[in-house]
Amino acid sequence: MSTTTHTTHTTHITDTSAEATPASRGRSEISPRLAAKIAGGGYVALFALAIFANFFVREGLIVSGDSAATAANIAESEGLFRLGLVSFMAVFVIDVVVAWALYIVFRRANRDLSLVAAWFRVVYTVFLGVALVFFFQALQLLGDSDFLAVIGSEQREAQALVALDTFNSAWLIGLVAFGIHLILLGYLIARSGAAPRVLGWVMIVAGMAYVVDTVAHSLLSNYVDYEGLFLALVVVPSVIGEGWFGLWLLAKGGKDQNADATSDLLVGTH
Repeated sequence: MSTTTHTTHTTHITDTSAEATPASRGRSEISPRLAAKIAGGGYVALFALAIFANFFVREGLIVSGDSAATAANIAESEGLFRLGLVSFMAVFVIDVVVAWALYIVFRRANRDLSLVAAWFRVVYTVFLGVALVFFFQALQLLGDSDFLAVIGSEQREAQALVALDTFNSAWLIGLVAFGIHLILLGYLIARSGAAPRVLGWVMIVAGMAYVVDTVAHSLLSNYVDYEGLFLALVVVPSVIGEGWFGLWLLAKGGKDQNADATSDLLVGTH
């Protein structure tokens, strides 16, 4: 009598566990398809914000080696400079969300590697956040009249340019982590089989280009002579790979995993 009761109780626990696991997983965790849409939308926003902040604001207003010209440009377009700062801050926030969403999309391909890839993107984002402190400092030096009583205008302009150069250096170091993120992400894309394998290889090349560019900045005293070449080396695979990847996330990302999850639920029900 006691043996029968024990067996029945054990079977009840097992059946309850089997029913609860798929159902609770579906209720408590975001689906890979939704995560892919979030990441894809994030990529679209990052493209627009980064292009504006980097090329229209930073490249457009900052004159390398000329503090007076840089100060004059920022004074004439202070509103644009502030919008650039806000855009960089938006990139800082969105990148964390994208890192989280991409982890969900690729964790079934390799959970540990997907987590490492997400961490490298978060590390890059932290460096961008630290770099923005110097961007903000330059704005204070050039726009706050309280500094006039302490240091002269030429000194303020020189310090502002140093702050902007420091912003670039901190961001550049962070791009090493971003490059490693892209390399790992490219491997996950190729491994998952959900996206074209060539997309994964393009992402790997883009990641390697970011790393090589930062290393070249460190090793080459005449980097400026090759700046155009390195810029093309980074921009071409990055724009192609990340643009393609963003569109894939919006159109197809996570669909196969959603189908697998539905199958698991049906199996668990039966």
